[in-house]
Amino acid sequence: MLTKTKIALATALIIGTASAALANDSGENNQGGFVMPGSLDGVNPVYHPGIFGNPAVAKSYGFEKSRDGTWHVRSDWHWGTRR
Repeated sequence: MLTKTKIALATALIIGTASAALANDSGENNQGGFVMPGSLDGVNPVYHPGIFGNPAVAKSYGFEKSRDGTWHVRSDWHWGTRR
């Protein structure tokens, strides 16, 4: 009987831990995902206002906004440099 209780408790702990891990979100505004410096692949700027809402931060990631409002990787940006 004690073994069944231990198994049930262990199962409950494992399920609880897995649920907490799946619920965790690494996004800056609970939208999920992340932004890699120098790459706009799969990035929606709307979901990352902490980066694209601040020109200095966007520049540190290697991005610039064109006159028509679209985002581009700066032509002089190289991985590891933050000019």
